[in-house]
Amino acid sequence: MGMLNTYLKIIIRTFLKNRFFSFITIFGLALGMACSLLIMLWIADERSIDSFHVNSSRLYNIFEREFADGKTTADYETPGPLGLEMKKNIPEVQYAVSSDWNFHSTFEAGTKIVKKKGCYASADFFRMFSFPLLQGDMATALNGPLSMAISEKMATLFFGSTQAAMGKTMRCDDKKDFTVTAVFDNVPDNASTGFDYVINWKAYYEENPWAEKWYNTGPLTTIMLRPGANAALAEQKIKNFLDKFKKPGPGHRLELGIQRYDERWLHGRFKNGYVSGGRIEYVRIFSIVAIFILLIACINFMNLATARSVKRAKEIGVRKVVGAMRGTLIRQFIGEALLLSLLAVIIALLLVHILLPLFNTVTGKHIALPVSNAVFWLELAALTIITGCVSGSYPAMFLSAFRPATVLKGTMKFGAGALMLRKGLVVFQFTLSIVLIIGTIIVSRQVNYIQTINIGLDRENLIYIPVEGNLIQSYSLFKREAAKLPGIQLVSRMTSSPTIIDNGTSTVDWDGKPADFKPSFVHAAIGYDFTKTAGITLLQGHDFSTVYATDSIGYIINEAAEKKIGYKNAVGSRLTLWGRKGTIIGVVKDFHFASLHDAVNPLILRFSEQENWGNILVRIAPGKTKQVLAGLEQLWKSLNPKFPFTYQFSDEEYNKLYRSETVIGRLSNYFAFLAIFISCLGLLGLAMFTAEQRTREIGIRKVLGAGVGQLFALLSKEFLVLVLIALIIASPVAWWAMNAWLHNYAYRTNISWWIFLAAGSLAVLIALATVSYQALKVAVANPVKSLRKE
Repeated sequence: MGMLNTYLKIIIRTFLKNRFFSFITIFGLALGMACSLLIMLWIADERSIDSFHVNSSRLYNIFEREFADGKTTADYETPGPLGLEMKKNIPEVQYAVSSDWNFHSTFEAGTKIVKKKGCYASADFFRMFSFPLLQGDMATALNGPLSMAISEKMATLFFGSTQAAMGKTMRCDDKKDFTVTAVFDNVPDNASTGFDYVINWKAYYEENPWAEKWYNTGPLTTIMLRPGANAALAEQKIKNFLDKFKKPGPGHRLELGIQRYDERWLHGRFKNGYVSGGRIEYVRIFSIVAIFILLIACINFMNLATARSVKRAKEIGVRKVVGAMRGTLIRQFIGEALLLSLLAVIIALLLVHILLPLFNTVTGKHIALPVSNAVFWLELAALTIITGCVSGSYPAMFLSAFRPATVLKGTMKFGAGALMLRKGLVVFQFTLSIVLIIGTIIVSRQVNYIQTINIGLDRENLIYIPVEGNLIQSYSLFKREAAKLPGIQLVSRMTSSPTIIDNGTSTVDWDGKPADFKPSFVHAAIGYDFTKTAGITLLQGHDFSTVYATDSIGYIINEAAEKKIGYKNAVGSRLTLWGRKGTIIGVVKDFHFASLHDAVNPLILRFSEQENWGNILVRIAPGKTKQVLAGLEQLWKSLNPKFPFTYQFSDEEYNKLYRSETVIGRLSNYFAFLAIFISCLGLLGLAMFTAEQRTREIGIRKVLGAGVGQLFALLSKEFLVLVLIALIIASPVAWWAMNAWLHNYAYRTNISWWIFLAAGSLAVLIALATVSYQALKVAVANPVKSLRKE
């Protein structure tokens, strides 16, 4: 115990004697740990998405794999009847749910009218998913054609309590009355999709009769296997399940695959028809970033510890003379490192607590420090010990190896090996930092590319207004009156939105089509003036127009569809969709109606101004947005008083497709800055160490006539060389990593040579700024003092 007290006194005295070194050492470690902790919390949250379901190990999403035109693609969208048929015919399947999500419906009960987000799902929904029912029975909650389950929050909002909500009637979109048959607990933050209501699947079929057809896709299918069922065996039975409903033909066939439900969030992307990547790539990248930043902080500690070694040399020499063994000294220095690490962890926790609200705003998360979780504290203790041992190991071995006779005579010099190691650590630090800088620039360029690329439609000054309520019948009146408002240029409509079209079908026929060829097309219904309103380029033919009487049975296709069909000049050619015969009246230039991760799919646009869902598209004159929105709101209230006026900007809806990339870009900026900042602390340590070692040399050079500029260049040159070496090492590593990341996009920016030059120049400037103060301080010092110094 006495020895421990002695060690603590020595450690405290050392800290107090070297306050500046102690501060930047602890602060550097704390910053590295805080960054790593934030990343760890983010990763833990990402991995927790959808993992709360009790039956997670038995829940599987179904996806459809298509082999056509020599290519293999896949998607989660499936035929509506698939779930029920699998439950009937595959013994391993205990329950199955067909569902469609992200509906925004307006509900009315009593005097309240509120728009809420929810979904349609079949009867097994609450049997499969762990959304606990506060009221009602999971076996019967969604059995009736007019049954609906609502969240506790929604029940309290409309009826005051969950008990009062049971059996009450709620009017949905002023079209249909549903009875509340269950109230479920509010959806947790780590669910992949939030929702406040679930409506019976039969109601979905009534609104969307196309979904009952096997050749159409759109809904999602999720199954739950029986306890003990073999997932691999079930997948083999499921694989060719569609053959009896969609006959395969030459050059075209379909397969089904399964994926654990809780894996879709991180593994939601397909490549060549198979699950390959997704958000898991960002989890892996930031896991590496967390390790990088922690390593940079540890190296920073090593450099700062060795930088002050000259001042501690005599202390170590005296202790060795009076009998201190090397092992004792090693334990002392490791103890110092552990204490520093502990202090750094405390500061890091405080920083994380302060930064979490901002971090959550940037990431769109609801992360909190898991202070009540014992595993978190064990992980934190392990982090403290590992960081202390890693960062303190080299200084302990280095300092304990001093020879007392050499030290006490004042002739201690450090060998070339020791100097090379410290320089190597700085090169390693800056290599990691430059990799992060280059990666950050490329991620930012890709995000900017996504946001500024011409996607084939003009998403600026374009808004979407939902078709609902009275507007279903009075759309023509709304269009006429809206067109009179100042600032409105064009009005049209669409059953989806131009930036997100995802309903598919293979019930398409044309002249010369092989009987067994069943390729998939994406489809949507549009109104008059659609291409002009959306800003889409018409390559052949014309838009739907009242001038041409036969346009109502016509079709507009994109270039990808023309290529798929095989027509050279498609306008005037026959095309049949769902048995509805017509002719192609126009061909539009390919535009992106899905993520840039994927190539543009074949698209068929049919005419309809009578659909009871979708969006009204309004093209606004530049600079007139505020005026137009005010006018539209007044018009809306006069024609559709039972519905709140809502709208979305086209560019904002488009950017939502790339929310992950935007978040990753912002985080990359912050972490790259912190990495280079911590690296500079290490570089500062090496600069101070070099200054200590070369004090007498600098004095002699000044006496012999060397100027301040010469001495500054002499001291700065070796650090700049280290940064340049780091740039040479980092450039190919960063190119390889970022080139692999960019290949996840069918449309991507290029990696230009200037990115590496910019990253290197930035690193050089930062390094020069870091060492300049210390170099100037030594260069202008009085040479007499340095020559007298022993």
